Amino acid sequence: MTAPAPVPSPLHGAVAQQPEGGPTTIADLTREVGRIAQDRVGRIRQITAQAKMLALNALIEAARAGEHGRGFSVVAQEVRGIGAEIEALAQELEVGLTTRIAELQHGVDAMTAKAEGERLVDLALNAIELIDRNLYERTCDVRWWATDAAVVACAARPNGDGAAVADHAAQRLGVILSAYTVYLDLWLCGRDGTVLANGRPARYPGVRGRSVAGETWFRDAIRLRGGDDYVAGDVRREGQLGGAQVATYAAGIYAADGGPACGVLAIHFDWESQAKAIVEGVRIAQEDRARTRVVLVDAQNRILAASDGRGILTETLTADLHGRESGLVRDARTGAVTAFHRTPGYETYRGLGWYGAIVQSGA
Repeated sequence: MTAPAPVPSPLHGAVAQQPEGGPTTIADLTREVGRIAQDRVGRIRQITAQAKMLALNALIEAARAGEHGRGFSVVAQEVRGIGAEIEALAQELEVGLTTRIAELQHGVDAMTAKAEGERLVDLALNAIELIDRNLYERTCDVRWWATDAAVVACAARPNGDGAAVADHAAQRLGVILSAYTVYLDLWLCGRDGTVLANGRPARYPGVRGRSVAGETWFRDAIRLRGGDDYVAGDVRREGQLGGAQVATYAAGIYAADGGPACGVLAIHFDWESQAKAIVEGVRIAQEDRARTRVVLVDAQNRILAASDGRGILTETLTADLHGRESGLVRDARTGAVTAFHRTPGYETYRGLGWYGAIVQSGA
């Protein structure tokens, strides 16, 4: 297997801001038009009321003038009639404008909600893509390090040369760990599942000599057919590493081409700190932060990371994603919206059916 090319590990995503003239601006303009229309209709009504009052006063004065006021009475009646027509027209205008503006507002609100929903889905995709690229590197690391001469020698001769071979392998794993701070520990396991060496024996002294034969990642990795294959595990807590949240990646160790694996190399990715940087780095508008939660979930909707730090590995996302690749789920009862996107994978990392999700409570 050739050495994989290094891939950058971005931990913070960038999503374009909503452009000027977007749905929010149109909604503001629509509300302003409605306000102006209401104001102008109100002014027309005031003027009409004043004209009707003047016409009434003119009729009273014309009645007092008797025969001499008869001509003025006719004019007052006309003014009164015109005022009534203007009032009716103002009422029709108000009803028509109110209806049309309400329809326009509804359309703009729907367009705004759609645009915001699409933006949230993009943010969810951005988050899961970042973790995909990061975890792709882990698959490259474990496959490459499983070919290290010290690792292969220890797995091929677990009982040879006393503890010297295992000590040398542990030293080599320690050198690797000093350059890759995203790992908690590296375990070199024999074919029977015994941990022969680990990279941080001083920090984790109880690891060497324990059996991992019952671990799913070990059982799957020992059956791999060659150095291009790997095992990617779901996030879990590892008791031997102080209960830390880890994503374990494993690959077979091969002493000869075409032969069975003589051991397994397992690398324990420091999940909590890396995932926290991603979910907290998603760009949410300041005014929406208090009602927004960014999460990463596994294929069973179990929360693997959360921007608020709650429910990790114990809580399940309540929204039913129905196995879809992406979309929005709205809770009719609470008004909460969940935007989500399933892992697309990256290069040879197929992903594990995880999702990025943005949960926003009702405004």
